[in-house]
Amino acid sequence: MGGSCVPTLRRLPAWKRTGSRFRHPAQVISTGFGAAVATGTALLSLPAATQSGHRAPLVDALFTATSAVCVTGLVTVDTGSYWSGFGQVVILLLIQAGGLGIMTLATLFTVLLSRRLGLRARFLAQAETRSLSLTDVRGVVRRIVLFSLISEAVVAVVLTLRFATAYDESLGAAAYDGVFHAISAFNNAGFSTNVDSLVRYVTDPWINLTITGAVILGGLGFPVVFELLRCWRRPARWSVMTRLTVTLTATLLALGTLVFTLAEYANPRTLGPLSVPEKFLAGFFASTMTRTAGFNSVDIGAMRPESLLASDVLMFIGGGSAGTAGGIKVTTFGLLAFVLWSEMRGETHVNVGRRRIPPSNQRQALAVALLSATAVATATFVLVAITSYGLEPILFEVVSAFATVGLSTGITGSLPPQADLLLAVLMFAGRIGPLTLASALALRDRTRRYELPEERTIVG
Repeated sequence: MGGSCVPTLRRLPAWKRTGSRFRHPAQVISTGFGAAVATGTALLSLPAATQSGHRAPLVDALFTATSAVCVTGLVTVDTGSYWSGFGQVVILLLIQAGGLGIMTLATLFTVLLSRRLGLRARFLAQAETRSLSLTDVRGVVRRIVLFSLISEAVVAVVLTLRFATAYDESLGAAAYDGVFHAISAFNNAGFSTNVDSLVRYVTDPWINLTITGAVILGGLGFPVVFELLRCWRRPARWSVMTRLTVTLTATLLALGTLVFTLAEYANPRTLGPLSVPEKFLAGFFASTMTRTAGFNSVDIGAMRPESLLASDVLMFIGGGSAGTAGGIKVTTFGLLAFVLWSEMRGETHVNVGRRRIPPSNQRQALAVALLSATAVATATFVLVAITSYGLEPILFEVVSAFATVGLSTGITGSLPPQADLLLAVLMFAGRIGPLTLASALALRDRTRRYELPEERTIVG
C-alpha cells in the first residue's frame, strides 16, 4: 500500500471548558474578526486617514474596514483618492491581517513571545488554518506566514519593476503600488489604488499574469499548497481536498475564460477593441478574479447579462478551503456534485477516488450551500426593496459581497447607508463562513441520547 501525503487523523476529545464564555473556537475567531473590524473602523475614522483631513463618515469607515478585514474589495469611496497614505496603510494592514487570519497571527505572536503553545491556542489555530492535525499547528502557522510573505515579496518585485520600466513611475511610487497590489492580490482582496482598478493594464500580460498567479496561489488554500509542494509528482497520493481543489479550480478557470471571452468577444465596451490574444488574456483575468479577488481589467458594468450571470455562479462557488478566497468553496461544490452523482447511480456511499466521504462532511457541505443561498436570496430581496436598482445589479452586488469577491457593476458608492450596512454584514458572514458563524452563535453543543423511529418521505 502506498503512503499518504497527509497526516494521520486522530479522534480528538471535545474542546470545552465548563464555565468558559467561548465554548467553541469558532466563537473566538468570530470575535477576533469583529475586533479587527472595530479597530479598523476607529483608525479610518481619524481625520488623518483621509486626504481632506476631515473625518470619514462612520458608514464609509465601517464598510471599508469590513471589506479589508474580510478581504473583499468592495468600496464606497475610491481608495487612492479618498484615503490618505495613513488610511491606505491601515487598509493594507487590515487586508494582511484578514488574509492570514486573526487567530493565525495571534498564535504566531504567542509562539514568538513564549515559545509555548497551549492546547486552547492549538485548537484556535487549527480552526482558523483548517489543518487536519494538532501535532504541528505551530509549524503550520510559521510556514503560512513565511510562505505568504515570500509570495507577496516576489509579486511585489515583479510589479514594481514593471510599473517603473513600462509606465514611467518613480521607483518609490512603483514600489508602493507594487507592494499594495501584491498584498491585495495574494490575499484575494481586490483593493487598488487606481480609480479604474486594473483597466489601464488590460493588455499588459506581465501585470495581468502576475496578479492572476498571486490570486490563484492565495486562493488554493495553505493545506493544498503545502501538500502540492510535498507530493506534486505523485497525484495518486493527494488527499481528497487537494484533488477536488486542484481539479475544480483548473476546470472552472478554463470554463470561465471560455465563457467570458465568447460572451464579450464583440462587445465594443469590453473585449471588442482588443486583439484575439488580448481577448483571451482579459477573459482569463476575469475568470480568475471571480474566484474571488475583485480586480477588474474591463468595465464590469458594461458586461453582457450572460457574463454577469456566469460571474454570479463563479463567485458563489469561490475558491479553495483555508485560503484567502471566499464563496462556498470548490470543495463544498465538489462534494455536492459527488453526492448527486452517487445518488443518481443508486450508490449507498459517496466516494471520491479511493476514499469514502463520511456523512458528516456531506451534511456540512449541504448546510453551507443552503445557508449561503438563503443569505444571498434574503439580502437580494431586501436590497431590491429598499433601492431603485433592478435585480441584476443587486444580485451581482450581493453575491460579490457574500462571496468576499469585491467586483461591482458600479453601484456600491450610490447605495443608501442601510444597504451598505447590510453588505457589510454579508461580507463578515461570508468571510467567517455560514457554518462557522452559526456554530459560533450556538450556546452549547447538543447531543441526542436516543434515536427516533425511521420513516421515509417522498422527495421531489
